[in-house]
Amino acid sequence: MAAAPKSRLGRGLGGLIASAAPAASAIPKAEAATATVTVSAAPGYQEIAVHLVEPSPYQARRELPAEQLSELAESIRSEGLLQPIVVRKSGDKFQLIAGERRWRAFQLLKLKAIPARIVEASNASSAALGLIENLQREGLNPIEEAHGFASLIRDFDLTQETAADRVGKARATVANTLRLLALDAEIQGFLAKNLLSVGHAKVLLGIADTAHRAVLARRVIEEGLSVRTTEKLVQERKATSGPVRTGKTRGGSAKDAEAVAGIEKKLSSHLGARVAVLHTPKKGRIVIEYRGNEDLQRLLEKLGIET
Repeated sequence: MAAAPKSRLGRGLGGLIASAAPAASAIPKAEAATATVTVSAAPGYQEIAVHLVEPSPYQARRELPAEQLSELAESIRSEGLLQPIVVRKSGDKFQLIAGERRWRAFQLLKLKAIPARIVEASNASSAALGLIENLQREGLNPIEEAHGFASLIRDFDLTQETAADRVGKARATVANTLRLLALDAEIQGFLAKNLLSVGHAKVLLGIADTAHRAVLARRVIEEGLSVRTTEKLVQERKATSGPVRTGKTRGGSAKDAEAVAGIEKKLSSHLGARVAVLHTPKKGRIVIEYRGNEDLQRLLEKLGIET
């Protein structure tokens, strides 16, 4: 008799819940007028109290933008919850495995209960499944992905190959993503805010000198350089064994960088949007990210600009 195939977490959450979950369809929505749950528990799901759910300590996502949570909350209010959260028992409470944004949206709507699937999972399985959820559905930024892989390897004593198998990725993909953590914090911040692409980052890793690497990263953003142009500049530096000719000096101290980070944080909090301050002693730029026309209009009103 042939041995049963081994279960593989890399198949995603669908593989975990497919055996008991109903066909994908919207779970009955909460009543918008009363903001209370009127869900009839679908087969394989059960309602649990929102306040009994705790976030996962293995959550890879570092940021949950307020505007995205508001959009999700409005979608749940009008259309219902399309996918329940996944949790495991943790004492008298439940620990999230997948669905933190959905859980926080329910909190935002002040709903008392949320549809959930309760599963048994080890710490390693919980971390892997949470990372799969984010990779497949939630859109982690590259640095969050890298920290997620690093956590699997570090916290559960896995090899790159084993970690890759757990999340259904090629080992080379995991290895290349982990390389991003070798970049200094400033460039990681640019990646997290989508000011630099992963392609740019891989090219920048070819520069060993961190100061020159940071200068070129700023130039890429300020001048909108392509990956190919960036690669040519890196090759030029290697060929001449001198600094990349950027026409700029880095300037600024660690204290200045800390001050800029503080300004970014305050602006982001005030505007409810991701903000990047690109600062040099002589000039700089403030980049504000927005999502669609309505969010742009909101920002303009926040800034006191009439349209």
